[in-house]
Amino acid sequence: MQERYIERILKARVYDVAIESPLEAASRLSRRLDNRILFKREDLQPVFSFKLRGAYNKIAHLSDTVAQRGVICASAGNHAQGVALAAKRRGIPAVIVMPQTTPDIKVQAVRDLGGEVELHGDDFDHAYERAVEVARDRGLTFIHPFDDPDVIAGQGTIGMEILRQLSDPPDAIFVPIGGGGLVAGIAAYVKSLYPKVRIVGVEPEDAASMHDSLLAGERVTLARVGIFADGVAVRRVGEETFRLARQYVDEVILVSTDEICAAIQDIFEDNRTIAEPAGALAVAGIKRYVAREGCTGRTLVSLNCGANINFDRLRHVAERADIGAGREALLAVEIPEEPGSFLRFCQLLGRRSVTEFNYRYDDARSARIFVGVALHEGRREKQALLEEVAGAGYAVLDMSDDEMAKLHVRYMVGGHAHGLEHERLFRFEFPERPGALLKFLQAIGSRWNISLFHYRNHGSDYGRVLAGVQVPPDGAEEFAQHLRELQYAYTEETGNPAYRMFLGG
Repeated sequence: MQERYIERILKARVYDVAIESPLEAASRLSRRLDNRILFKREDLQPVFSFKLRGAYNKIAHLSDTVAQRGVICASAGNHAQGVALAAKRRGIPAVIVMPQTTPDIKVQAVRDLGGEVELHGDDFDHAYERAVEVARDRGLTFIHPFDDPDVIAGQGTIGMEILRQLSDPPDAIFVPIGGGGLVAGIAAYVKSLYPKVRIVGVEPEDAASMHDSLLAGERVTLARVGIFADGVAVRRVGEETFRLARQYVDEVILVSTDEICAAIQDIFEDNRTIAEPAGALAVAGIKRYVAREGCTGRTLVSLNCGANINFDRLRHVAERADIGAGREALLAVEIPEEPGSFLRFCQLLGRRSVTEFNYRYDDARSARIFVGVALHEGRREKQALLEEVAGAGYAVLDMSDDEMAKLHVRYMVGGHAHGLEHERLFRFEFPERPGALLKFLQAIGSRWNISLFHYRNHGSDYGRVLAGVQVPPDGAEEFAQHLRELQYAYTEETGNPAYRMFLGG
């Protein structure tokens, strides 16, 4: 059976549409992990994904009679583009059924390639069922995204290229897994020549269909899958891909959404390209593997398999990347509600960079703040920080791994403060550098009570703070003089209708 796949891969028809993608050194990541990390750049394919290899190989092997009736597929986007391009090259019609959750960039790309798009269901499985139905009704040939020997062989040409591009075989190849076609093809080829090369599949924690199937010893169907990494959001792996994975894949590593976001940033910092979440899975897997094994000096290949990402998703990626890389801690801290308490807490943080600071007055006894702190030494530094804050007498809770806190609560700290008197609201700007927030609070001083505070480090040259300050009428002139002496740009927002509606006392 293995020999059959070797022959299929060697005879695969992929280079009519695909390029032999480069295998590039990731110098920054290699230095940081103390291993030789190589990126297999499948994101450079004409449709920005490896999927056209398998799709074209399948369509190229159809007879003229069958091909002229047309083809159909179900896909979250990348396989769809591969099928559409392959059909266009052969001059035959293509129908693509895509989940309604598919990023717009992928839907438009299919239409640009001449594919007829039908949006159906919320995930791949619903789209798959619809595609099978349409194929039967219209007499179209169904092009499976992963569970087909010709598709598997097309993807397997990547393994052939990797071995050809290296003078010596790598220690391990890390491959994203959705339905399993990519890992099955690469593993079947590589293991036939170099059985000791470790093949490591990587899946999101919330879409672990191959991981769970291998653990159970049979294919399992997940009740639901997360769609952040939409390119691998598959509830049930293929029958043939599962068989090959059981035979050739050494292990499957699971990674979190935050780790995927951090991997997208790692890829960007090395080659200035932006991977889609599924396309960064392998890098996230390498980082987890190296941390677990403590290995150094090894050659580890990452399959960077796609770059079809909606631009608006970058907001979420940037927000979560620092947490995923262990570069930020999110803390909930209780401090006394009294003038100067903010300043004393920031003095405890010292020169650490504060990435976020949220607070709203609640009662006269204590204040609860949501604070983000930049880290340089990961979890070890975070644990030391927690102990330092608790040792200073503050009640502190680590929110870094709390999904609700990261997705929602951090943006909802606030509301109306009933019974609060003499509050005035100001927007301040100050030069952004380490210790800038502490310097700002020192300048504000402890003469007036801060009743609202919101700060986020946006990575720009200037930090921006929204602050509520209790200023009694008899102290208004003194406060005005203090503002003039601060030499920070500011705008008073006390009359702003958004403040009155959502934050005012």
